[in-house]
This record gives sequence, C-alpha cells and structure tokens, in this order.
Amino acid sequence: MRVIAGVARSMPLKTPEGPDTRPTTDRIKETLFNILQNDIPGAVFVDLFSGSGGIGIEALSRGARKAYFIENAPKALACIQDNLAFTKFTDKAVVLKQEAVLALTSIYEKEVDIIFMDPPYNSGYEERVLNVLAGMKYVTEDTLIIVEAALKTKTDYLEALGFELIREKNYKTNKHLFIKKRA
Repeated sequence: MRVIAGVARSMPLKTPEGPDTRPTTDRIKETLFNILQNDIPGAVFVDLFSGSGGIGIEALSRGARKAYFIENAPKALACIQDNLAFTKFTDKAVVLKQEAVLALTSIYEKEVDIIFMDPPYNSGYEERVLNVLAGMKYVTEDTLIIVEAALKTKTDYLEALGFELIREKNYKTNKHLFIKKRA
C-alpha cells in the first residue's frame, strides 16, 4: 500500500497485520480521490475506522488542512502513528484512540468537510455512526460523508436520520456511498 498522489506521493505505508483490517486497495483509493479531488484542498477530513490511516494520509498528501484518525485497535494505532511520522504529517493529524461512535463527540471543529468511514462490513456501524452524526453541529449540509461498505449494504434508513444518498460507486466487492444532510 502506498500514497497515490500529492506531496507524499509513492511513499509506502505500513498496514496492520492480522484479519482485523481490510486496507482499501490502491485502485479503489485512486478512484475515490479522483472523485474528491476538488473537495480535498484545505479540507478538515475525518477517517473513521482508520486501520492503517491510508485514507486520511492520502487526504493530507493531497492538501487537506487537518485530518482526524479514529481507531481503537492497538496494532492499527501503532501503524497510523508510524505512517504519520514517516510521511511527516503528524502536525496536521489528530489521532483519537477511541471507539468510533464515542470519538465523534471528541471532534471540536466548527465544520468538518469530509467524513470517511470504513467500518467492519455487515456490522451495523454505518447506521449507528450516521445516527450520531445527525446531531453533530460540525456536520452541515456541505459536509460529505463517504461510507465504504459491502455491495449489499442497505441505506433505507438514511431519510429517517435526515440524510440523502447523493451518489453510489460500485466496485467488484464493495461500494462507496456518498451521503449529505438533507437541506
């Protein structure tokens, strides 16, 4: 796994060992960031269920102003710290060593531009996280929430939480859901 583009381009990243993480492949990461390229510069980015931190680091490499990394697995946290030090992004990063849903109350920003989450598939975390995000002041109508999920993941609960699906990008084994707060 590596940084695809930006100031840390081609730098290799460590990944946590074991079955607990599923790093986003370089091909899918590149597709995602091609979609987001105009939204990243100057953004406040949140990487939930960070794993190696590869998504948040990619955002920083491409010009995000600040990135939050939320993870509670010790091996993954060590990996994130190593990757941030190696890419020299430690000063632009906030690492929260907490369970994802609880950590959402530890973000102190006026507005967050992009929230990316890659929870364990079929765990129900998507709905739990979105339920909490619906009440967070830093989530505005301009905040883009991206969920990496299994292909069969349902989104029928979004409207009841005050969100809408604005785009869906399907890959061979998973998909990205692009969600915004309803106006």
